[in-house]
Amino acid sequence: MTHDRPETLAEAPLGRESAYPEHYDPALLYPIPRAANRAPLGIANDALPFVGEDEWHAFEVSWLTPRGKPVVAVARFRLPADSPNLIESKSWKLYLNSYNQTRFASRAEVSATLEQDLAAAAGAPVSVELFGVDNQALATQRLPGDCIDDLDVEIEAYTPDPALLSVGEEVVEETLHSHLLKSNCPVTGQPDWGSVLIRYRGPRLDREGLLKYLVSYRQHQDFHEHCVEHIFTDLMARARPERLLVLARYVRRGGLDISPWRATPGERPPEPLRLARQ
Repeated sequence: MTHDRPETLAEAPLGRESAYPEHYDPALLYPIPRAANRAPLGIANDALPFVGEDEWHAFEVSWLTPRGKPVVAVARFRLPADSPNLIESKSWKLYLNSYNQTRFASRAEVSATLEQDLAAAAGAPVSVELFGVDNQALATQRLPGDCIDDLDVEIEAYTPDPALLSVGEEVVEETLHSHLLKSNCPVTGQPDWGSVLIRYRGPRLDREGLLKYLVSYRQHQDFHEHCVEHIFTDLMARARPERLLVLARYVRRGGLDISPWRATPGERPPEPLRLARQ
């Protein structure tokens, strides 16, 4: 399948009643252009201020062998941040369900089909890994660095407020994290819960202000990927670090979890890194 034009959000299957297909159908994938959400942040698709990926785990992946026996797996997908489109999550779930009663010759054929269809929707190569459900690579981990969630702060802002961010004069290199991230789906309004890791070298961030800022996304409606880009651009503008990594690990919903990261060139997230809520 090819996508000659990205679809509009108003036409997306998210938030609509949908029949779950049982036979392979790549037309179910629904691409959404990244550019529209990046424009308000001053981000141009042809001059991204970051590198990064959107890492997805799918826990409801199954197909049939040539003899009709089911196979189950967990899939890990990685979409590059410079792909022109993201893929709407419900369409992704419907697409994966279309494998359930479809026979494939081998696991390799499943991987190749996934890579081909997802790349066509995203507009860029997508990597695919299939794991057995007991594979140790899926073991949960803890976020590295200092957790700032126990700071006794008073919260008043529940929509993003970069003015809450401030820095001192000392230059440091540190890793901080919080499990208090929450935003809302831009289509259904459903809550999206997550954890966020910030690793940087630069003027020391005021931790209380950072926690208030992260909590200020609590009533914000946006896709996971664009929330991370919003946090990245605000930190770069307000703190001006030499190096920066922003990674969010969102709680699984509908058999999928999404973990976008954005960073200055040369930075990479710690791996493997799946959390208990995923």
